Amino acid sequence: MKSIEVVARSVDEAIAEALQELNADRDDVQIEILDEGNKGFLGILGSKQAKVRVELIEKPEANKLEAALEFTRELLSKMGISAEVQGEEDSESIKLQIDGDDLGILIGRRGQTLDSLQYIVSLAVNRQTEGEWNRIQIDVGDYRVRREESLRSLASRAASKVEKNGRRLALDAMNAAERRIIHQALQDFPGVETRSEGQDPYRRVVILPS
Repeated sequence: MKSIEVVARSVDEAIAEALQELNADRDDVQIEILDEGNKGFLGILGSKQAKVRVELIEKPEANKLEAALEFTRELLSKMGISAEVQGEEDSESIKLQIDGDDLGILIGRRGQTLDSLQYIVSLAVNRQTEGEWNRIQIDVGDYRVRREESLRSLASRAASKVEKNGRRLALDAMNAAERRIIHQALQDFPGVETRSEGQDPYRRVVILPS
């Protein structure tokens, strides 16, 4: 734990100086008065300065998975949505799974509401906890799994069409994660190549003859 000793004209001055040096509040530190000092005769003769030791209190690092679960559950409760939230984490990300009945409202058109929910949870959790920024992924009723399967099927059909007629084909606008799925699905597809064009939120994947 980080600590410093400060000498000043009074205990209060010494504590204030230490807090400023540590950039901390009184609730964040442990204070030990080493010498209360004295003002001496007429505040001059025999005066002795005060001395304190101020030590930062180590706070346990918040568990981001628990914070993500708690925040998401509370958010859903305030939205009046009854659902079960479970999660797991690895070295790169935190994954939350939301299950329940009639949760289409959390998904929205093409997952736009789900993307917004994921952004809010990620921002809130990473701001209220210390440490590295963790990527948070949220799925509702396996929507993202089904969506990925649908996108891979779409990519395959579109690539076959481009390879057959030799003309480029632009897909509908997608978010970055969905565009990545298309690119990965077609990276080894013979006769075609892919690239992204446009600006978000209208950025889309274009499939071209290679």
